[in-house]
Amino acid sequence: MIKREIFDIVLRRLAQFDSVALVGPRQVGKTTLAREIAAEVGQKARYLDLESPSDRQLLDDPDSYFSLYSDHLIILDEVQRTPEIFQVLRGQIDQRRRMKEGGKFLILGSASMDLLSQSSESLAGRISYVEMRPLTFREITSDDQNRASNEQNLIDGLWLKGGFPESYMRLDEEASLQWRLDFIQTYLERDIPQFGLQVTTDQLARFWRMLANDQGELFNAQRFARSLGVSGHTISRYLDILEKLLLVRTLQPWSVNTGKRLVKSPRPFVRDSGILHALLHLQTSDALRSHAVSGKSWEGYVIENLISASNSKARPYFYRTGAGAEADLVLEFAPGQCWAIEVKLSSAPTVDRGFHNAADDIAAVRRILVYKGKERFPMRGGIEAMPLLDAMNEVSDAVRA
Repeated sequence: MIKREIFDIVLRRLAQFDSVALVGPRQVGKTTLAREIAAEVGQKARYLDLESPSDRQLLDDPDSYFSLYSDHLIILDEVQRTPEIFQVLRGQIDQRRRMKEGGKFLILGSASMDLLSQSSESLAGRISYVEMRPLTFREITSDDQNRASNEQNLIDGLWLKGGFPESYMRLDEEASLQWRLDFIQTYLERDIPQFGLQVTTDQLARFWRMLANDQGELFNAQRFARSLGVSGHTISRYLDILEKLLLVRTLQPWSVNTGKRLVKSPRPFVRDSGILHALLHLQTSDALRSHAVSGKSWEGYVIENLISASNSKARPYFYRTGAGAEADLVLEFAPGQCWAIEVKLSSAPTVDRGFHNAADDIAAVRRILVYKGKERFPMRGGIEAMPLLDAMNEVSDAVRA
């Protein structure tokens, strides 16, 4: 079993806070992680799957149930099935604080917390949030005994199939793709309606596929609206839904005043590379490499891995000006502490003047090129070229410093 880096993070948060919300898309591994945490805690843990009618019945009188186990860790899985529970949780958390009973809540949900509760204020100040993302490259390499000789195969496999465990662990590429196609269909037909989101499933599916074809490009809502025959407002709503379901990341432009004419449109990315490839029906590595989206796919894959390595302690942006200065990723660790990062699919990368200009504009303290190769080496202009794993470790070290 692949050890998830987030395991220790959740345990630390539970030691520090009365309640922790673990959020992430379906099938990302939240339930497995929660059961491991329950085993770690031992007999003082109660696990309830709110998709199970029998477990929901136990919460027919939730206040009484929670009071009965006031000294336990109570794990509530798929909490979006019972949104009315949030008001009860609010009172219970306050009561446990007053009584100092020692019990904790671990809440699992398949979307951002404001969508789950329909009110970002309902648990404000009472809960710590942790996002669980798909498997990262560092997690699978730490699990592999032959990492040095196997690294390129590992990175290609994770990039192609993505980080959802059920997809990644399937050795057969056709079976992996079918799992992801079923995942997409389930989200469209069951999960999105379950959240009470009134959308046309066919239209949202088309929008999702269009986003995949436009991976990492500047977002133009009106162009999407014309293609789908809907309003720009509807397109923005579709994008918001996929963001809140943690399936799409919209990378915002760096907006600090540099005196330059900055590009202001965001860049959406389908977050998991495997889901991206399923939307495009790319089953094999050969099909991926020959597809026009391969470069942007690799860029999105690298960006997601680096954001995961930052543990949400660095703010991600991109930088682009009308004059051609551009950085694929800007990580802001603190005011005045930014890294400019360029991503290249090539194993023999070059960097153009636009990246140097971007790094100068934002006063980047480090300039990093992440490329699909094995060696780390310096380049002109203070650029450090390195493989993805090295870059992830550098980011992790920076947020711990």
